[in-house]
Amino acid sequence: MGTTDTSLISWSLGLATVGYFVFAAYLLSFGSDWSASSKTRRIIGVAIVSILWAATSLWAAQDNRLPGYMASALLDLARYGAWYAFLLAILAPDSNNGNSPHSTVAWWLRGSCWILIAAGVAVQFALFAGWVKTEEWLRALITLGLAQAIAGLILTEQFFRTVTEDSRWNVKPLCLALLFQFGFDIYLFSDAMMFSRLDGDVLIVRGFVHVITLPLLMLATERNKDWISKIRLSQKATFHSVTLLSSGLYLLFMAGVGYYVRYFGGEWGRAFQLALFFAGMLILGILLVSGSARARMKVLVGKHFFRYRYDYREEWLRFTETLSAQKSPQSMGEQSIRGLANMVESPGGALWLKHSEQDTYSQHARWNFPECPNVEHANSHLCQFLLASRWIVNLEEYRCFPARYKNLEIPGWISELPHAWLIVPLMVGNEMQGFVILASARAPINVDWEINDLLRTAGCQAAGFLANMQATEALLEVRKFDAFNKMSAFVVHDLKNIITQLSLMLKNAERHHDNPEFQEDMLMTVNHAVERMRQLMMQLREGSPPPGRACGVNLADVIRRIQKDKMNQGRQIETRIGDQLVARGHEERLERVLGHLAQNALDATPSTGRVWIALERSNDKAAIEVGDTGHGMSKEFVQQRLFKPFQSTKEAGMGIGAYESAQYIRELGGEMQVDSKPDKGTRITLTLPLFVIRTESDLRVEETE
Repeated sequence: MGTTDTSLISWSLGLATVGYFVFAAYLLSFGSDWSASSKTRRIIGVAIVSILWAATSLWAAQDNRLPGYMASALLDLARYGAWYAFLLAILAPDSNNGNSPHSTVAWWLRGSCWILIAAGVAVQFALFAGWVKTEEWLRALITLGLAQAIAGLILTEQFFRTVTEDSRWNVKPLCLALLFQFGFDIYLFSDAMMFSRLDGDVLIVRGFVHVITLPLLMLATERNKDWISKIRLSQKATFHSVTLLSSGLYLLFMAGVGYYVRYFGGEWGRAFQLALFFAGMLILGILLVSGSARARMKVLVGKHFFRYRYDYREEWLRFTETLSAQKSPQSMGEQSIRGLANMVESPGGALWLKHSEQDTYSQHARWNFPECPNVEHANSHLCQFLLASRWIVNLEEYRCFPARYKNLEIPGWISELPHAWLIVPLMVGNEMQGFVILASARAPINVDWEINDLLRTAGCQAAGFLANMQATEALLEVRKFDAFNKMSAFVVHDLKNIITQLSLMLKNAERHHDNPEFQEDMLMTVNHAVERMRQLMMQLREGSPPPGRACGVNLADVIRRIQKDKMNQGRQIETRIGDQLVARGHEERLERVLGHLAQNALDATPSTGRVWIALERSNDKAAIEVGDTGHGMSKEFVQQRLFKPFQSTKEAGMGIGAYESAQYIRELGGEMQVDSKPDKGTRITLTLPLFVIRTESDLRVEETE
């Protein structure tokens, strides 16, 4: 076979390979449910086996050796078997109707088809085992090929004859395609039997015959979608398949051009071929990474391969994932723009959100879009139109047909935005959270009802996310103010105690101003009060609890200091210290808690009554009892109001001290129990974990005998 013949047969079989690949992709474009009917599986099997046959025949023509021809013949046999299986499945009797005309196909015809396939396999095995010579194998192959083509033609005739008159319009394309394929093979093999050789020119044309019959197969499939009605293929898979097919066709074209450039280029042929190769790869790389090229391909796939433009499950999952991928609340706006823009292949956009303090919309986020300082009032014509109609405003359509938008007035600043294309309202119930302006798409897109519905629904979901973000930010702000107010209340309460302490000291100063010991105590008290107020101001300014780590606190020393401090104020407190116990906590805060409880006991007890503080060990905890014989509290007040802020039995009390004390004791892992009866007094028992200091190691040295 000459160079020209090899080139032609390569083109013929190469086009057949690509054509059957397109046919398979077309079949799969209807879906991916491989559990469909037997007819569905068989027609897909025909397409796949035909791809393998054409590709193997192309390889055999290039290799020009016996193994390649054997593989090609075996796959040609498999292709016939796939067509037989498909036609016999259609001609099989209807299980729901035993008198179906499809049952008229003769048993001997079905048996003959499979006998021919088995004979073809036997001939291939005989040549592989060396039982027959190549010439004998070729003659047997020609004879079986003619018989197989005749059997296929008979099956096609049976199929066409048994369908009803109304159904023949649907099956005519399929029957014509098979008539041409089987008829051409009858001519090929009958000519080979007459002249004892395969006609090279006829072999060259065989691939082209399959190519020109493929449109008829596609048309038949389109008319008989019940063959593939249960198959579902995602648009994403179809997009990648079409992209791969287009890349393959492009590379095949570049390879053909490169071959002829080298063949006719003379001395510079190889150099021209290499330059063309790298130029072609560069162009392919640019197309593969180009957003515009991908957008045009997606539009092509959605428009010509599917009834609906979008795979809604895929789009919704991707949009939800985009909205949920924000790293901070501030990035939610940009993620919303990205999600909406990706649906219509838009390269950018900007978000205008409504301010809670002002009745205006201003730019909150942008993505590949210029910054715009303009604001839109909520009562403007545009906002009222979007709120009332919930329409997607296509600015390109508005410029050409403004009457379609009921005399809508677009603000001048929007008209001046470069590449502004769609205005998408973000609705939450009957309120408009904001709107997104999308830039022009990378590829021309017809904004029809499907795009409008998708963007409108996606806009509502994005608005929900944005509303949740704003509510979260408002809640965080409220919590910050709440924490600040709570801390301020604690600080004010401590300041009140310091003022009370200083006031009592001033009253006693009138009587003891000449006493040196009193003066020394007064200076120490003032110094302590100043230091405490400085800490309180720092705590209020920095918004943090008092510094310092929990450590061991000698409770007996704390109780004695409280007793001495109250004695300087003119009140007596009884103390009972059973053990020298060390508890875990902050010494200053524990002293403040116990001092507050002691002061409350003194305030609730007349001068003739008793107030005491007792310390003892209770198992592995320290128990501190602060008691008095004062007016006491009711059970209802103790259970429902005592440890809540701004609840107090004192006229000038704020109700903060008991709340703060209980909070701190719980932080240390302790408990606070209250036993109180009206007019009989109160006992408050604090239990605190002990601070254990180990004096020996856990390691033990084993004694040896």
